[in-house]
Amino acid sequence: MRKLPYTLLAALSAAALAVPATAAALPADVTASQCIAGGGVIVISAVGDGSQGYTKRCMGGVHDGQTVL
Repeated sequence: MRKLPYTLLAALSAAALAVPATAAALPADVTASQCIAGGGVIVISAVGDGSQGYTKRCMGGVHDGQTVL
């Protein structure tokens, strides 16, 4: 059985630890003004057939993928 080189193992470990740190730095939700100021646009989507409500998400820019309040 072949062993992984230490540099590859260290790089994989660093990558795994970096993902939660960047995700935690992002806000959970943003205002419409913050979305637009960050370079994004607000996308409104119907949930199901529309009778269950709508979702608003910021797409693009600094707050990409965040829920808009």
